[in-house]
Amino acid sequence: MTDDRVISRRGFVGTCASAALVGLSCKGGARIAGGFADDGGAAGHRVRDGAPLGRVVERIKVPVVIVGGGIAGLSAAWWLGRNGFHDYVVLELEDDAGGNARSGRNDVSAYPWGAHYVPVPNRDTTLVRELFSELGVLRDGKWDERALCFSPQERLYFRDRWHEGFEPLLADTRDGRAEWIRFNDAIAALRATGQFTLPIAHGAPSTSPLDTLTMAQWLAREGFQTAALRWYADYACRDDYGALASETSAWAGLHYFAAREHDEQGPLTWPEGNAWIVARLLERVGSHVRTRTPVRRVERRGTGAVVRTDSAEYECEAVIFAAPLFLAARVVAGFTVPVDIAYSPWLVANLTLERWPAERGSPPAWDNTLVDSRGLGYVVGTHQRVTTHTDRTVWTYYRSLAHQTPRAARTDLLQRSWASWVEVILADLGRPHADIARCVSRVDIRRTGHAMARPVPGFLSAPWRRALADTRGPVFYGHADLSGMSIFEEAQYHGIAAARSVLRRVNHA
Repeated sequence: MTDDRVISRRGFVGTCASAALVGLSCKGGARIAGGFADDGGAAGHRVRDGAPLGRVVERIKVPVVIVGGGIAGLSAAWWLGRNGFHDYVVLELEDDAGGNARSGRNDVSAYPWGAHYVPVPNRDTTLVRELFSELGVLRDGKWDERALCFSPQERLYFRDRWHEGFEPLLADTRDGRAEWIRFNDAIAALRATGQFTLPIAHGAPSTSPLDTLTMAQWLAREGFQTAALRWYADYACRDDYGALASETSAWAGLHYFAAREHDEQGPLTWPEGNAWIVARLLERVGSHVRTRTPVRRVERRGTGAVVRTDSAEYECEAVIFAAPLFLAARVVAGFTVPVDIAYSPWLVANLTLERWPAERGSPPAWDNTLVDSRGLGYVVGTHQRVTTHTDRTVWTYYRSLAHQTPRAARTDLLQRSWASWVEVILADLGRPHADIARCVSRVDIRRTGHAMARPVPGFLSAPWRRALADTRGPVFYGHADLSGMSIFEEAQYHGIAAARSVLRRVNHA
């Protein structure tokens, strides 16, 4: 595994000579513009640091307040409206709703700032299928072909060229082929137990021997030794959880493979990623959403609650806390549940390319992954276009900072300059694309310090998960953190579960 925290000028193809305020000046006169996208950090840090509350200038009575406008909060709002309840408000800290499923757009393409696909849901993942049926993605049992990922879907860069799919690496040798077959047999056996479901609440046991091991320990115990398979397991853990296989619960690591049907089609994707879903939800619930409204305090009052923002006070019967749980300890009065979650920092960069770089091997795919990279590769924003070719395109580059402790990674993430991160990104992409620096005209970067929960060993049996899921109100918790893994299906499930509890409470009242 390469360490790219220090970039040699020799190793950086098309080395950038200097950093300017408006971009990087590179060899050949090329200039790369860009900067950091607003990540809501300033408002978040005011909440974290307990900045003094302002004077109340507005007092509002509303039966239900939803804290957080990510997938969980919007799903809760969607479910309330679907059941005829419309007297609620959604309070979102950032400029736009969507959380990890937000997006951007330029004159080339829309592009994701985070989550960029949803695997085609299994038949028993009913809530996701209900939503997609309402949105027209699923009709009469058939998926909209425009939403199914076009071919080629994925390719892998190793041995100095691109290869279609992952199997050429995993089955490259006799030992590798034998391990790949045995690994797939093991996953099929685990899938057949019915314990690996989406959402996990439908099948996961409260305890499991697999949750006492790390994914790396399970591989060693089962005798999986090839470097290719170990890399693949590590990549899967970094991809879904932002953590290494040596830190991820074996149950969670295996869930990545065993929770999906082996012959699923898809995934479902759009140029803007899961922001397409966010936009459709906002068409239904957007009039209830107030952005740039960080919640500073939630307190009980009688049988209900009071929610404070910087300038307003909301008196309500129930609260759906659909924000990350590390915020609950800071804003919910009397919150004493010992939540112990490590959050993974992430970096997402959107690169605007004026032309396609040179290629070696298989043609460009939607998802393009590099072996032995600390990045997770890139997806192509223009891949879903019906036109066969376009000179200009947008690549979304993903990087989970899994090789450091979360605290150290957050410090590194935030202290590096934009120019420094651009060097890291172009050095990584320069291995398969030697002329990448001469193709890129702009790099925009979003940094997320607490992007997702890490499912470490013991997360299944953590007492706080059940304690928060079974609360009797008036504050109900509905966020993917309750599953210990940041996945669309989990966020939707917990948002809707909290909405169901609120409906029972409000209707009873």
